[in-house]
Amino acid sequence: MGDLTETLSVENVVGSTSLEQELDLESLADDLDRVSYNPDQFPGLVSRTTNPKATSLIFRSGKVVCTGASSVEDLTESVELTLDKLRELGLQVPADPGVTLQNMVTSGDLGTRLNLNAIAIGLGLEAVEYEPEQFPGLVYRPDDLDAVVLLFGSGKLVITGGTQHSDAEDAIESVQMRLTDLGLLE
Repeated sequence: MGDLTETLSVENVVGSTSLEQELDLESLADDLDRVSYNPDQFPGLVSRTTNPKATSLIFRSGKVVCTGASSVEDLTESVELTLDKLRELGLQVPADPGVTLQNMVTSGDLGTRLNLNAIAIGLGLEAVEYEPEQFPGLVYRPDDLDAVVLLFGSGKLVITGGTQHSDAEDAIESVQMRLTDLGLLE
């Protein structure tokens, strides 16, 4: 079995920052291009960037959550573009508010079909949620990792909860080792 970390692909990076002030979302919605604001549906203003592609959710509290970026660099750039739009309107936005990475979602592939029933038993019911009638994947929460791993019968997996690429690498290596030790991975 080769280096499974090579199968890893970042799918979504989520981060947040604070503008340290209350915002008038109704006024911002009127003044900004490419935004939507429907407070009956969602309490924040939705601002999209196209290059890089990401979505920033701007809340009345001044908190900004950016999601949909495909890298940390894209996340940071998208937030900066959003903050530049606010500065152009005359808002006093901190020069470098700092973006806190909240979550990185990564996909990977173990390269073989998986017997999720056997894996649920082998990994131990205290670390696993597996209800195939509710969700087709097995949710594995290892104690020793800062990530949650969703395993699918196809051998594909999704790693979430980490904040850096090394968290996903550690997770796929850990799963590979555990399943190999249990005789559940060829």
